[in-house]
Amino acid sequence: SVVKEINKINQAELDLGLSGASWHDEYKDSAYVFVGGLHFDLTEGDVITIFSQYGEVLDLNMPRDKETGNRKGFAFLMYEDQRSTILAVDNLNGAKVLEKTLRVDHVKNYKQPKVKNEDGEWVDPEDQSLNAKPEMINSNALFPDYLNAI
Repeated sequence: SVVKEINKINQAELDLGLSGASWHDEYKDSAYVFVGGLHFDLTEGDVITIFSQYGEVLDLNMPRDKETGNRKGFAFLMYEDQRSTILAVDNLNGAKVLEKTLRVDHVKNYKQPKVKNEDGEWVDPEDQSLNAKPEMINSNALFPDYLNAI
């Protein structure tokens, strides 16, 4: 399987003591990973929770069937820092989640999904979607009395 082959490559690099020549280096300009083998019951929140242990998740695209609305079992996920992709690929590729084996791999040139414009035509988005980026919390709004007392 693909997971076993990637694990063999990783082990061969470790055995040879290669430094700076990792296959991960080919993807140093992309903070996206592909996630395959997702159980259909997993929500976007579940996937973010699983992958956030390796870094801040900024974008998640879990495609759905246009007719049924059912999830397709794969996703594209973007981290805030590209180094998180290496951790996710190395640690989650081959992991079992709800009895399904995940396939996690780097994505070199991710394109955001098309959006409908005012005329109903599918076009490339003008701005990058960061649909999983956490919103900044205004501490003054949470603790106004405490901050005024200081």
